[in-house]
Amino acid sequence: MLGNFLIGLREGLEASLIVSILIAYLVKTGRRHLLGKVWIGVAAAVAVSLGFGALLTFGPKGLSFAAQEFIGGTLSIVAVGLVTWMIFWMATAARTLASDLRRQVDAAADTSWALPLIAALAVGREGLETALFIWAASSAAGTDGTPASGPLLGALLGIVVAIGLGYAMYAGAVRINLSRFFAITGGFLIVIAAGVLAYGVHDLQEAGFLPGLNNLAYDVSGVIAPSGVLGTLLKGIFNFSAAATVLEVVVWVLYVGVVGTLFVRLVRRKAKPAVLPQAAAAPAVRATV
Repeated sequence: MLGNFLIGLREGLEASLIVSILIAYLVKTGRRHLLGKVWIGVAAAVAVSLGFGALLTFGPKGLSFAAQEFIGGTLSIVAVGLVTWMIFWMATAARTLASDLRRQVDAAADTSWALPLIAALAVGREGLETALFIWAASSAAGTDGTPASGPLLGALLGIVVAIGLGYAMYAGAVRINLSRFFAITGGFLIVIAAGVLAYGVHDLQEAGFLPGLNNLAYDVSGVIAPSGVLGTLLKGIFNFSAAATVLEVVVWVLYVGVVGTLFVRLVRRKAKPAVLPQAAAAPAVRATV
């Protein structure tokens, strides 16, 4: 549930930031008559995202078990890819998001369809990523492959909190260091995404697309019962499995090791203060008496 709360919070905050920036800029530049177009784009994005989530939830149920597992595993891997891209994109774009959106608004102000399209694409991207990742994480948390309700509730709560934060930032009541926020949540999401990726690999193994289904790396179900309190918490937060194949473990370790290392390097590089070339090249001056 915590993992889905974080994805709902992070993606919801991204969408809320985009909407709040668009609205604030239109209000400050005296173009309130264009606000309706922004909300039309937002409504269209929400409708498409909800429809996509419903399609993911109810679409594959009429297929065979192997087909369901193949589709579920493939979509889980796609979801991890999108979330990974989102983590790195927000780590680099947080500082320039507002200026980029203002330039797009200025270019689109005189076109009837451009502003709704900007809002729909910006918010819709977050909505589609959220729907796909929440579906994948919820399916991983379910015992029979169907999405569980707990992760959905956590994601909804995260989105509600994100909307509240977005409105508070628009009203000027809250100031958040976005770079630090996305760095912290990005680290958590890397671990969560690794669990979803491992679950996707397991689905593909059950579908017969990948080998090694019976080659277990560990089985601690006798110590951590999957249906117990600890097992449920670990499954809900990190998609931990009490019994995992060798391929699942290898994929999990490789993802966390490679993506985590690249992310830490990116965050550290962004955190370093820029050194002016003149200051760096200036020779040292010795005081004389």
